[in-house]
Amino acid sequence: MADNRPWPQAGRIRMIARSPLGNIGTPEAADDHHLLSMMDAKHVFMMGDNPALPRMPEKPTLIDFFKYRFNDIAVSHLLGSAKRAMDAGHSDNVVMACLLHDISNGCLIRPDHGYWGAQLVAPYVAEEVAWAVKYHQSLRYFADESVDYTYPESYHRFFGPDYVVPEYLRRDAAIARKHKWYMTARLVTLYDVYFFEEMAPIAPEYFTDLIARNFRQPAEGLGHDDSPSSHMWRTMIWPNNFL
Repeated sequence: MADNRPWPQAGRIRMIARSPLGNIGTPEAADDHHLLSMMDAKHVFMMGDNPALPRMPEKPTLIDFFKYRFNDIAVSHLLGSAKRAMDAGHSDNVVMACLLHDISNGCLIRPDHGYWGAQLVAPYVAEEVAWAVKYHQSLRYFADESVDYTYPESYHRFFGPDYVVPEYLRRDAAIARKHKWYMTARLVTLYDVYFFEEMAPIAPEYFTDLIARNFRQPAEGLGHDDSPSSHMWRTMIWPNNFL
C-alpha cells in the first residue's frame, strides 16, 4: 500500500544535530556550534520522519522496530538468542526475555542497556520478562558453575583482561542471585549469543505468535500511546529530531 503522508519541512535543508550522548568525548562534540552557524531561511533542524530511514507505519508494532529501526547486529543477536531458547523448550517468558534483552542496543542507548531496555518494555510484557532484561546485564559478568556459565572470553577482548566490574553491577548481580526469577535472567545470559557467532538468518515474523501472546501491543501503536516508556519508542521512530 502506498504511503502518501507528506514529508515534513519540505523544500528546506534539514540539518541533523546528533544526540549529545553519542558525541560527547568525541571530535564531533562541538558539531552543534557549526550547525547553529548555518541556520537561515533554507536550513532548519530536522524534526519528524527522515527520508534516509525506512518510514515507520502509523501504528508501529514491535516487529516493525525489528524490521525498520534496529541495527542488523542487534536483530541477528536477539532473534538468534530467542530461537535457541525456544528450541531448548523454555517458557514464553524466558524466550521473550531473550528476544528483548538487548533491545536498547538496537536503536536507543548502549550504556546500561539492560536497565534502559527493561524500562522500555516494562509496560508491555510480564514483570518477569522486564526483570530478566534488567538483571541479565549484571549477571553477564559473573560465572555460575551450576549451569556451566563462565565469564565471556569475548569480554577480555572487548574491555581488556584487567577490566574491573563496577560496584553497581556487583550489587545487582548479588540481588539477582537471591531472587525468584534468577534463573530467567541467567538463562538469558546462556543464550546471549554474540554477533560474530555463526547463526542462520531468522525473520522477525518467526516470533509472531510468541509476541501476540506475550507483548501488549497498544492499539495506537508503540510510541503513540501514553505509557511510561512511549517517549522511548518515539525516540526510535524519530531518532534525528532536534528536540
